[in-house]
Amino acid sequence: MTTGDQHGLVIVGASLAGLRAAQTLRERGFTGAVTLVGDEPHMPYDRPPLSKRVLTDADRPPGVELPVPDGLEARWLLGRAAVGLDPAARTVTLSDSARLSYDGLLIATGSAARGWPASRPPPPAGVVTLRGRDDALALRAGLASVERLVVIGAGFLGSEIAAAARERGLDVMLVEAAAQPLERAIGATAGAYVAALHREAGITVRTGTTVEGFLAGSDGHLAGVRLSDGTTVRTDLAVLALGGVPATGWLAGSGIAHAGGVHCDPCLRVLRADGSVVPGVVAAGDVARVPQPLADGEPLALGHWTNAVEQGAAAAETLLAERGHGEAPTAFTAVPSFWSDLHDAKIRSVGLPSASDDARIVEYDLAGRRLEVAYHRAGRLVGALTVGRTGRLASYRRALEERPAPAAEAGAPATA
Repeated sequence: MTTGDQHGLVIVGASLAGLRAAQTLRERGFTGAVTLVGDEPHMPYDRPPLSKRVLTDADRPPGVELPVPDGLEARWLLGRAAVGLDPAARTVTLSDSARLSYDGLLIATGSAARGWPASRPPPPAGVVTLRGRDDALALRAGLASVERLVVIGAGFLGSEIAAAARERGLDVMLVEAAAQPLERAIGATAGAYVAALHREAGITVRTGTTVEGFLAGSDGHLAGVRLSDGTTVRTDLAVLALGGVPATGWLAGSGIAHAGGVHCDPCLRVLRADGSVVPGVVAAGDVARVPQPLADGEPLALGHWTNAVEQGAAAAETLLAERGHGEAPTAFTAVPSFWSDLHDAKIRSVGLPSASDDARIVEYDLAGRRLEVAYHRAGRLVGALTVGRTGRLASYRRALEERPAPAAEAGAPATA
């Protein structure tokens, strides 16, 4: 396929979703210019190992680089963050004041680690976050030189960091505001299962508890964490695992709706605040808020590996279709999935457990490391989670893929 693009296609975000989008463009025969912009100096790398193998491998950190296929022929602008977007002029402004013109734009800027609230006194040295490769290497070095660790937030990231630190022999405390770890993501019963895994491994789990502040030693380094129950816990290092914040600050003034993530239509086309489509702009990955059929069309941003891969490819397809290459854009309806390895348990899930209003326990065997939960919303299956029963997910996936759409999703006329 040939193209007469003068400026070509620009992908802002040189991580998994951006790389997959670039690959898809070439696989579909696009021969025009492709530019990838990344705020980090690194070529694309895999993020899941950052809270697992990078922290635990004994000798040296494992390689996490993602393979870049031969023939991609992309221009890489790394270590240069996007700081502004003008959709009318079709330009992206970079941190070095350079301006990139584009004929088509894919936003895949992901998310940043949520830090300590700015309204509170800043934490001392020794309170860190984990988002990127450099963060992981710094945390790895820190774990090698301390005996005690407090992890604040027991979501997937916090749970994985706590498990990795415990594997290294550290005294670990996991502090979570909710009643159970991962409760918002997988429900109370499955969350209690995860809490039991942590406790069996020797991790102290404090649920229904928040961190009120930090104590510093005479050298200014972290010495303790003050909890909401009035107790103070001594520690040498603390990790804030409070979730992610969509990287959308650079879109201020662009007219794009970006509260809680970049708002998209079902085809991943970016929307203005009034709901209209921004010509030539799509989004994918953690930063994209996309209507989810399993959540009755509610726009959600999903921070999962498979979602980044699938949306990156789909957004590239939409971008090409918008430019007259290929068929008309189609709605993104892939069934989400995620995984996490905690201690000796392999947690696997399909669908959207977080969108459910009813979690039905099919099997619960902590000693045998087996768990199966089916999640429903208004009586309809929306997700499933297993531990030690991965083979059972295939039938759940088929059911979710074949799930009939509600009338509003299927385009049936509304009735009074």
